[in-house]
Amino acid sequence: MASSSGNSSGSTSSQIQNSGSEGDLQLLMDQRKRKRMQSNRESARRSRMRKQKHLDDLTAQVAQIKEENSQILSTMNITTQQFLNVEAENSVLRAQLTELTQRLQSLNEILSYMNTSNGMLDTLELQPNSEIFMNNPWNLTYPNQPIMASADMFPY
Repeated sequence: MASSSGNSSGSTSSQIQNSGSEGDLQLLMDQRKRKRMQSNRESARRSRMRKQKHLDDLTAQVAQIKEENSQILSTMNITTQQFLNVEAENSVLRAQLTELTQRLQSLNEILSYMNTSNGMLDTLELQPNSEIFMNNPWNLTYPNQPIMASADMFPY
């Protein structure tokens, strides 16, 4: 039994050493756990900061894109208004062109008629002071003279 009591005292001593080692081990594990927790907290804080920075960057980008969009819409509205103004002006100019073309055609027809009528009037041997000559609205001193027109003549 002595050997058993010797074993027991050796075992008690080893238990005390184990307890001390276990205590140190537990302390070491607690320290590591605290470090890990602190490290995780720091990592989470950095992650939140990155997320916040990313959110701030996206918010700034949204604001910038909205501003650019507003400028593009404004430019587009101005360009559309200018296009409508030019289109209206072109419409007026086309109408004036049509009217002036018709006037020119009418005047050319009158000139053509006058050139053919002058031959008939010459056969009547009208005197410049005669009543028919004076009352003829198509009387032209120079029958082949072209009719000149200028932009000042038309109130457009």
